[in-house]
Amino acid sequence: MVDWNQIKEEIRRIARQDVCLAFSGGVDSSILLKLLCDAAGQEGSRVYAVTFQTRLHSPVDLETARKVAEETGAVHCVLEVDESENEAILYNPVDRCYLCKKYLFSRLIQFGKEHGVQVFLDGTNADDLHVYRPGIRALRELGIRSPLAELGITKEQVREMAAALGLSVASRPSAPCLATRIPYGTRLDFQLFERIDQGETFLKELGFPTVRLRVHQDIVRIEVPAEQIGLLAAKKDAVVSRLKELGFVYITVDLEGFRSGSMDIYVNRDESAL
Repeated sequence: MVDWNQIKEEIRRIARQDVCLAFSGGVDSSILLKLLCDAAGQEGSRVYAVTFQTRLHSPVDLETARKVAEETGAVHCVLEVDESENEAILYNPVDRCYLCKKYLFSRLIQFGKEHGVQVFLDGTNADDLHVYRPGIRALRELGIRSPLAELGITKEQVREMAAALGLSVASRPSAPCLATRIPYGTRLDFQLFERIDQGETFLKELGFPTVRLRVHQDIVRIEVPAEQIGLLAAKKDAVVSRLKELGFVYITVDLEGFRSGSMDIYVNRDESAL
């Protein structure tokens, strides 16, 4: 059960001064942005919704972020970043997310200070604290607050809140960075990520809104929800044709179905890893 009074009270406390929110356009940061903008309107403060335009996210994500920022009335700012400038990230180690978050959020803090902002936020929710998320360590080191996680709000509750507030992204599937589509230790290949993005976009248009193309050298492993595997098989000719056009060699389907973080199964998930 969502305690709206507790949530709004805490958000209003935060919004008594100008804030910078790392805003992806996903449902977590969108609900936080909506609450912050409502509170800031009462407090007379400003909310900067800062979206990173990176080489590891689909261009669609930026368009979604622009739309939601307009819905909420936030000051939307786009920071262009290029992960290839950080050689350590390119090697794709198991703590890649830590390195990437440190790189991105350092830029966020720099932007905020240039605009006189001292409070920095992100949309991490309570569920994220219980899975492999090395990027959370970077947030802690940099002093980034995560109000949803602090208030114990889960992903399911976030979606309920987004629907209640009429946000257009209430049912939008999660959209993690494209580096999650390849095994750790495989050097980042931005041309490959463009092909993966095109392949996933095709599958979404074909009727699979939740989909991942996990690439293991010449093998592409398609993940869709288990209940949609039969539908995927029925459309195999179109799927195989398009993915081969994109240069993928062996087209396979993961019979376990979609599961978030399937590339993390060999990673130590204890708290020391975070």
